Parts: sequence; structure tokens; C-alpha cells
Amino acid sequence: MKDYHINIFYSTEDEGYIADIPDLTYCSAFGNTPLEALQAVLEAKTIWLETAKAKQKPIPEPRYKPMIYVPEHNQLGQIFKVIE
Repeated sequence: MKDYHINIFYSTEDEGYIADIPDLTYCSAFGNTPLEALQAVLEAKTIWLETAKAKQKPIPEPRYKPMIYVPEHNQLGQIFKVIE
């Protein structure tokens, strides 16, 4: 089963970690650690999906795929290719 991609990053402005789910508009959460942010966004995801179902709103399929860059060659300055 596919699930939604979760981004977790440190925010210097908020002085903590932000987790978001790009496929679910405005679904994000804060934590003092990456684990706290992850736990909070998983709760937010559950609430987001339950609310969408209750209000008969469309629920998007998981589609977001981050681009991962890997060096095509082992030397710096070489061309990178995108792996999806």
C-alpha cells in the first residue's frame, strides 16, 4: 500500500522541526525533535483524512515523489541525473 510522503526539516525561525505532507494541503506539524514532529504530523494526517471523509471532500492519492540526485560520476562537478 502506498502512503503519503512526509518531509521533516529544521526551522531556525520556529526553533524546531516541521513535518509536512505535501499531498495533503496544510497538513503540517511542529516538534522539538524530528520524532516529535513525525508523531504530530501522523496525528494531523489522521485528523485531516477523517475530516475530509466526514465533509465528503476529495482525498488525494499519494503522488508526491521527491527528486533524489545521485552523481552520474564520482567526481565533483560532473552531471547529476535524477532518479524517481
